[in-house]
Formats: sequence, C-alpha cells, structure tokens
Amino acid sequence: MGFASFELESEESPTKGKPPYFGMTGTQLNIWVTVACTTAMTLFGYDQGVFGGIIVTPDFLETMGNPGPDLQGTIVSLYDIGCFFGAISTFIFGETLGRKKTFMIGVVIMSIGAILQTCAFSVAQMIVARLITGVGNGINTATAPVWQSETSKPAWRGKLVIFEMIMNVAGFSLSNWMTYGFSFASGSIAWRFPIAFQLVFSFVLLSTVPWLPESPRWLLAHGHHDEGVRVLVALEGAHATSKDEYIVNQRDSILEAVRAEQENAPTWQDIMKGRTGGTGMIQRLLLGAGTQWMQQLVGINVTSYYLPLVLQNSVGLSNNLARLLAACNSVSYLFFSFFGLLLIEKAGRRKLMMWGAAGQCFCYILITGLLSHTNDPANGKTFGAGATAFFFLYYVFFGVCWQGVPWLYPTEINSLAMRTKGAALGTASNWISNYMVVQITPTGIANLGWRFYIIWAVFNALFVPLVWLVYPETANRHLEDIDRLYREERSIFVFRNKEATQVERPQRFIDADQERIDMIARTAREGSGIEETI
Repeated sequence: MGFASFELESEESPTKGKPPYFGMTGTQLNIWVTVACTTAMTLFGYDQGVFGGIIVTPDFLETMGNPGPDLQGTIVSLYDIGCFFGAISTFIFGETLGRKKTFMIGVVIMSIGAILQTCAFSVAQMIVARLITGVGNGINTATAPVWQSETSKPAWRGKLVIFEMIMNVAGFSLSNWMTYGFSFASGSIAWRFPIAFQLVFSFVLLSTVPWLPESPRWLLAHGHHDEGVRVLVALEGAHATSKDEYIVNQRDSILEAVRAEQENAPTWQDIMKGRTGGTGMIQRLLLGAGTQWMQQLVGINVTSYYLPLVLQNSVGLSNNLARLLAACNSVSYLFFSFFGLLLIEKAGRRKLMMWGAAGQCFCYILITGLLSHTNDPANGKTFGAGATAFFFLYYVFFGVCWQGVPWLYPTEINSLAMRTKGAALGTASNWISNYMVVQITPTGIANLGWRFYIIWAVFNALFVPLVWLVYPETANRHLEDIDRLYREERSIFVFRNKEATQVERPQRFIDADQERIDMIARTAREGSGIEETI
C-alpha cells in the first residue's frame, strides 16, 4: 500500500466509528501513556522496598521459621532472579509481540505472584511466589521505558523516563511508610496487607494499557505503516494530519533507520563473532547493559532492600527507630529525585553519572570511617548518627544522578531494531547484579561489619573515569541521531569527540533534518505544479 492511500485512510478512519483512545490526542494521550508506564515503575519501587520492612517483622519471621541471614538473603534475592528471567524473556519475545502485549503479559504474571505471596505460609511458597512476581516485574521494567521513549517527543523523552523513576522512588517511599505503619499491627496482617497492596497497581495497569496506542516506531518497523502514521498523528495532537511536514519527517526518519538497520543487520552468529556491519551494535548493547551493572555496583540496594537491617545491625538502632528513619529517608530520596528531572537534559547523562558516582564514593568513605568507631563506649552513638546522616546524603546523590539514567540510557543508545533487546538486556543486567548484591549483603554485614562498605566506595571511584572515557552523550538527540553517530564513529573511546560528548544536539543533525524537510516541501510544490499544468 502506498503512502498516499494510507494518508486518506488515517484521516478518515476516526469517522467510521468511535474515535480511538477515547478521543484523546497530543498531550492528553501522552499523559495517559505516562500514567501506565509510571504505574509500572511505581509498582517496581514498591515491590523493591516492601520486603525491607517485612524481613524484620516478627510474625513474618515466625511464620517462615525464623530464617537466618543466608536464608533471608535467599528469600529476598530470588525475586531478582525472577526479574532476570522476565527481562530475558522480553529480550527473546518482546520485539515480536510488541510493547503493549508484552506489558500486559507482565502485569498478569506479576498479579498472580502478588496473590501467591499474600497467601504464603512457608519459605518454599514464598520463594516460588517471589520468583513468579519477579518474572512479571522483569517483563514490565524491560518494556515500560522503551514504550515511553518511543511514544514521547524528543524534548520530553528524558524527563518522562526520569519521572517514571521518580515514581519508582515514590513507590519505594510508600512501601517504607506502609510497612512502618503496619509494624504496629499484630498478627499476619502486619506483612500480608503490604504485600497484597501491589494488586492496586495491577488494577490501574489492567484498566489503562489495553486502550492506549502501540509504539509508532514498532508499528512502522514491522510494516504496519497505516497504524504507525495514525499513532504519530494522534500523539502530535488534534491539529496534526498525516500530510504535515513534521509527521512525514518523523515517519521518514524512522523508516530510514529501519532500512539502514535491515541493510546492515547482522545475524546472531555475526553478533557473537563481533561482525556487526559497522553499526556498533555490540558496543551499544554493552554500554546500555553497563549502566545497569553500574547502578547496582554503586551500592544502592545494600540499603534499598535492607536499610532497617543496616541501621539495626551496623548502626545499632532499635527496630522501631530503624523503620522510622528508613521511612523518613525515603521521603528525602523522593524529594531530591525531582532535581534529576530538572537536570537530565541540561546537564546530560554523562555528567549526572560522573557527579553521582563521585558523591556516592565520598559518602561511602565517610560511612566506612564512622561505622568503624561505633563500638567506642564514649562516642559510639555519635559516630552511628554521623553514619546515618551520610546514608541519607548517599540517597540524595543517587536520587539526583543515578536513579533514572541507567533506565533511560539503554533505550537511547541502542538502534531501533535492537532497542527492545537492548533494554531487556540492560534490565536483565540490572536484575542479575541486583541479585548478587542483595544475596551477599546480610552475610557481608554479619561477617565484615564496617569493612563491607569499602567495596562500594571503590566501585563508585572506578565509575567516574569509565563514564568519561567510553559513554557518549544521548541527551537532546533524536533516537535516530545515535544510529548516525555509530555509523560514522568506530572508536570505543569518546572523550575526545566533541559531538559525542556535548549536551546540545550537534548542529549537523539539525541541518540534516532541515534539508530533509526542505526537500519534502520542494517535492510537494513540484507535484502541485504538475497537477495544475495537467
């Protein structure tokens, strides 16, 4: 079907029945896509934080047979193994199914897992339920950022994905206050209700995702040209038509990227052997996955999953005070995460990652030094209070700089054909490294004490030069700009390439877009002149 024929269909089809998306277009429609994606990430944050409060709940520990540190780590961390396999399944099937279908499958699986967790009466039941919940969450977290980035305008994309991660923090904060509030309840409701509350988020997702638009980039890449253009028009606003220069330019940019990818697309055998036809595919996959590995190795889930435990065992606080401070810290974490929303496009991805790693390294150095003196009979409490303050400051740096970028970067750095696979591989990397950190933390705190925190100071120190050397800037770029960069730039190191590291969009990409728009306009005028002559 030619473009002219689907132009007419795209403009006339809404009159043949009910308007799609309940008549919403433009900003309204973008808001509802964001509602769905942010709900998924809020659920992710809630689920990430809820077990930090449950693992120190007396009734839960009694029901589970009073597990020791190793078994506690296993119960908590096997959820991450489920998330890993969920993300890997998205890597395999997500591109075929599309963003929406994949998302819905993840929501259903996660809902089943939440119900099973709520009804668990033994360690075996809880582990199986945690694994199932993890599979669903792994699918959701691999899909939501891609769907969001592919339906967003370039100027909004970074801010919206960062906003998703702010809502992830909101979910984490909610779970801390939920478990703190229910810690005053007696019996199993103290931990079963906070787990069951996950189903509220599932209800929101099941009520919104089915009627929202599929990614226009996925539709165009898979030959659904008519629907892809209609979605581009709907996302632009009621004033837009399929003939607008901006819509035509968007469509052509996406199709050009698809064509270039198909012409150079290597097989999986070629990828494994490093033959990627000059697309930089392996390098880009590794960079995207690397941001997720780094996010875990900066030490966030040493405290996200176990902050009450850390404050009890490392600092020496009471159960109630440890829970309260963890909940208060989550509010501070949420507040400072909004600064990331303000800085993500102005400072760019590279600077935020470098600033954050440097600040987090500083915090862990001081936490290590202060905790090493908490056994001092005279000033132990003072040193413990100082360490607690730097745990709070650590969350400030992480919330501003590292909370959102690792989830955004894989959706931007990878090519269109590899974007789902790249995001899924990045998410899988997050979960397997998350599993490693969560599994070793209880044992590490019990056996190494304050020395355990030296590990995370060292990792943060290493990541500053690593980002500076090899990570290109993706802020203020169209997703197709990154494809051009890698077709032309073959070096692993980017720190000497101004275009690869500057925050502003390179001028030649802007000029190329303008030339394309001018050419389309000239072609339209010439076509109009021929019609008038006839």
